Parts: sequence; C-alpha cells; structure tokens
Amino acid sequence: MTSFRKAYLLKQRIANHMLKQQGIHGIGVGLKEPGKPGKGAAVIVYATPAKATAAGRKRKNTHSRQTPPVIAKKISGVPVRVVRSKGFKKNGVDSGKFMKRIRPVIAGYSIGQPDESGTAGLIVSTDARGHNRYIFSNNHVLVDGNTSRPSATIQPGGADGGTVKQDLVGYLSKYVKLQKKKANYIDAAISRPLRRNLVKPTYAVFGKVPGYVTQYKVGDRFKKVGRTSGIVTGTVESIHTDIQVNYGDYGNLGAITFKNQSVIRGKKPVSLPGDSGSVWLTKKGNKAAAVNFAGSDNGYRSISYPVDWFMKVFGAQVADSGKHGLSKPDRGKQKQYVYTHPLSAAALKTISCRKCKCKSANKSTKPAKSARSVKSK
Repeated sequence: MTSFRKAYLLKQRIANHMLKQQGIHGIGVGLKEPGKPGKGAAVIVYATPAKATAAGRKRKNTHSRQTPPVIAKKISGVPVRVVRSKGFKKNGVDSGKFMKRIRPVIAGYSIGQPDESGTAGLIVSTDARGHNRYIFSNNHVLVDGNTSRPSATIQPGGADGGTVKQDLVGYLSKYVKLQKKKANYIDAAISRPLRRNLVKPTYAVFGKVPGYVTQYKVGDRFKKVGRTSGIVTGTVESIHTDIQVNYGDYGNLGAITFKNQSVIRGKKPVSLPGDSGSVWLTKKGNKAAAVNFAGSDNGYRSISYPVDWFMKVFGAQVADSGKHGLSKPDRGKQKQYVYTHPLSAAALKTISCRKCKCKSANKSTKPAKSARSVKSK
C-alpha cells in the first residue's frame, strides 16, 4: 500500500514535466481506488480522453492536437490513476433562485460587475473585533481585467440584470493579481460595501458560518450554494494538485498554472459558469473549507483552494464568527500528506495582494455592456 507522502513526493518530482505534455491538465494526489481508503494513495492524472482529442483534430482539420501520451499504471512503484477530463476553465440546471436581488447581501447569491456574474462566497472581516465587513469572491468576478482599475460591485451581477444605477453595493477593495508566467495559488478579491448594513454575515440555505477549517483531507464531504448550480454536495477527490486553468481573454491570461489545488467531485454539476467564488462548507458544522473558482467541462469537478490560504493572505476571518469558530488541526496533521497543507512562507512571498485605486465609493465606474456581452463566471 502506497502512503500519501510517497505519492506526494512523486507528484512534486514529475508535475512540471507532465503538465507540459499535450492532453494532460492536472496532476495531484488521491486514493488509488475511490471509496476504498485501505487501498492506499495514488498519483491522480487528469488527461484528455483519447476519443475527444481525435474528434477535435478531425473537426479542426489540423495536427496541432496529439493523442494523449501513454501514462504508466505505476511510476517508481507508485500507482497512477488516470481521470479523463477535457480540461478546466474558470466559471463565470437551476431555478434561478440565487440569481435574484437580495438585501442585505449574503453568501451564495449572484454578485459581480456590470458585465458579468459570479457568486458571493462569504462575508468576511479583516479586524479582530469584526467591525468592518467585506464581500469575498474571486478576482475574475470582482476585478476589472486583473488590474487595479476602479471596479463597481453590483448585486445581482450584470449577467442577471444588475446595473450600477439600481444595484450598486460596493467597490473593489483588494485582490490577488493572477500571474501569467508564475505559479498561482489563489483566485481571490474582496469588495467593501457602501454601508455595513448592506451585507449580512450568513450563508444562503445553511445559515451561520461559525468559522473555517485550516486543513481537510482526501475523501472529506462538503456542501455549498452557487449562483448557477444551486445547492450541491461534493467529495474531495484529490489534493496537492498542480493544474492548468483556462482564463480565456480575461486579463489576457489564457491558460495559467495553479499549484497544490483541490479537486472536488459531485454526482451532479457542482461548478458551472456563475459559480465562481462560491465557498464549500463542511457537511457537518457549516465551517468554510474551500473556495471554488474553476471547473471541468461538464461541471462535475470543482477546482478549489483551501479557504485558509485566503484568510492568511488577506488577514481575514469569517465575519462575526469569533475566535472559537476557527478549527485548528493537531500539529501532527499539518505534515500528513492526506491533508491539505498551509501555504509555505516561500509561497506567501510570491502572492501579490493589491489595493484597488478606487479610494472613494463615489468614484465612477465603467457603464454596463449590452445584454449580449454579459456573462457568468
């Protein structure tokens, strides 16, 4: 039986090489046989199905696509499990309940800019007493093109009919700039509401979030509410996953690399366009665990990162949670490879947390685009 440590060390050794190969989109660590933890760990490789690749080549009449490389069942004695996937892309089936206007703003509902919609993940605070409140979501939901330009936050987002004139709730405050040539760890931003009472620290359907967990493990079961997919559940399929996510023309980024992400799989779509920014909660206890920002082509897999990483980078906490709400793992668990790991000091130094140039809530913002150009993230 292979240990998670051994699988992790192999993944670290081969990830950069594997991700450069055509048809391979991610490589992480998970169970050799899902549902049978006793079988031990394996390296998980997310790769394009051979039939889909061949169809794509025929359709485009080009040889730019190649059949996926043959992947060994074992590497250096470590089992390798291949999960067929067409790739992963940012998000931008439901009754539309979570796309409507709601005041005060709570987690789980549509949020965004004049030309797009995502999901409000949490209401957070950055001071010890919790006096200030912010709306937390993804960079690509709240930020104008991955830049520090002034950016209005509206609820509902533009893809759901929201406008600056009628639905303005705040302005972008801080964000982590996404890197095209360097490794990324989080897709995150916070917006400052125009007034404190415009937001309420609660979560749609599930109610109060008493804090967050600092680690979780392969096999853990989560739940969340997203603007598009609604109420869903999922299971952590792999962690420590280096993965390529396609941002398209957003910020002129294209496909960029994220390190040590988590893949959470559902029995139905859990990560659809418009679900970006939604936060996974523990199935018991309602504690925030992971932040969804991208998904597979069919939506059955969510690409997420530990919410603890966001909290550390932004110096934040769940609003009104109190210190008792923070679950601290045993010291021994911090280095267990079946668990997610805290951000290293070296990784923290590479994460650029920037302030928006907008200093006043009275600053103007760009006008909404036409209805044909609005989109979900």
